[in-house]
Amino acid sequence: MENTDNKEMYSMPRIGDVAPDFEAVTTKGKIRFSEFAKDKWTVLFSHPADFTPVCTTEMSGFALRKEEFDALNTELIGLSIDSIHSHLAWVNNVDEKTGVYFDFPIIADLDMKVSKLYGMLQPNESETAAVRAVFFIDPDKKIRLIMYYPLNVGRNMDEIIRVLEALQFSDKHKVAIPLNWKKGDKVIVPPPKTLDEMKARKADDSLEKVDFYLAKKSI
Repeated sequence: MENTDNKEMYSMPRIGDVAPDFEAVTTKGKIRFSEFAKDKWTVLFSHPADFTPVCTTEMSGFALRKEEFDALNTELIGLSIDSIHSHLAWVNNVDEKTGVYFDFPIIADLDMKVSKLYGMLQPNESETAAVRAVFFIDPDKKIRLIMYYPLNVGRNMDEIIRVLEALQFSDKHKVAIPLNWKKGDKVIVPPPKTLDEMKARKADDSLEKVDFYLAKKSI
């Protein structure tokens, strides 16, 4: 068994927690996270390092679809354990080489403060580079969904947008979201909690019912 006595343990925020607050220097200036993106959703995501190929594809993916995030009332904020000078040089390089501009703040986390606060440093993967974490944070600054990817596998931008839409749709309509749901698909209505509700559900012909406990509807 591996000896972990000398490995520092880092916090791991959980779904439902208030997002840990911090101050940080970013490519858009200094921010306090609790004041960032007021009344908006936030997607906070980390990448292992600037000027690396997989990270460049991912950051470009976020940048190319920023209008979709804007339409979902969502701000983007990236992070890696690099200096602000490295971030600026990388943003400029990608813009010059590909025409893609990273028009969202990227945290310079050289002291690893934010990475440790959000469990982005996972020693069995790397002690000096953040894994590919994604935190979906609602306007009340509550963490609603978390994704973690290893250093060598890029994220899926379609899935990131899909789950953001699902979270917002579920909140708005008080429904549950089934497997592989996409915008426009039927959703699951909450199951009955009493015998009277079960009886009413069985008599309701407006729903697509597998059984009384599993029923879908269009919205």
